[in-house]
Amino acid sequence: MSWSAEQYMKFEDERTRPARDLLDQIPNLPEGPLYDLGCGPGNSTELIHDRFPAYHLTGIDSDENMLAAARKRMTHTRFQKGDLAQWAPPEPAVLLFANAVFQWLPDHLATLDRLMDALRPGGTLAVQMPDNLDEPSHASMQDLAEDPRFSSFYANGSRRRDPLPAPAAYLDRLAAKSIKIDVWHTIYYHRLANAEAIVEWVKGTGLRPYLDALPADARESYLAAYLRRIREAYPPLADGRVLLKFPRLFVVAVKR
Repeated sequence: MSWSAEQYMKFEDERTRPARDLLDQIPNLPEGPLYDLGCGPGNSTELIHDRFPAYHLTGIDSDENMLAAARKRMTHTRFQKGDLAQWAPPEPAVLLFANAVFQWLPDHLATLDRLMDALRPGGTLAVQMPDNLDEPSHASMQDLAEDPRFSSFYANGSRRRDPLPAPAAYLDRLAAKSIKIDVWHTIYYHRLANAEAIVEWVKGTGLRPYLDALPADARESYLAAYLRRIREAYPPLADGRVLLKFPRLFVVAVKR
């Protein structure tokens, strides 16, 4: 699956707010390296640098387009390509920060458990993930993928990512390795210009796997049908804008 940094950053302020909220919950850190996992175009990396300017910071991402955008944005910061399913820091880290990436990895609980072992004592694993598969913005994607007009293009399986485990699963898996662990949900309500803006938002993330599987003519039909559903699910507010409900799950664990 390919990603577009330009598409992703059309809603930079809204996408960066959860990263700010996650960063606010990170305690003071011991000395050591910091990593922004799934750094994307560098918007979250920039926040980490501003909070911890004296630390050595590296951004990790699997997508060349995102890495190119990040390197252009932060010319003095190191960015590397890496697959987070197998990646580990070359030496123990004091911060492993991940804004909206681990929801894409199968069995990411096992990956988070493994990454806790890659922290120094007192280091922090800080993770934020969208938890919005039941929202109309994402349920409509899968509903249309099962529509007879499009289902043949998804014969090799669903493009829907796995639902997140329950909050208790993160506590049960990570608590024994933590001196402190917090897990919580935050629901954001983003006021966007119209239903088309919601479509533009998800074209940068959740909708991409569905669109990538379609030929050009079917893609246009799918997008038209998707927009109709979004217009029905997100009626205008009094000022004509629409309200996008966006639940997210946060995990902050400090290594024992």
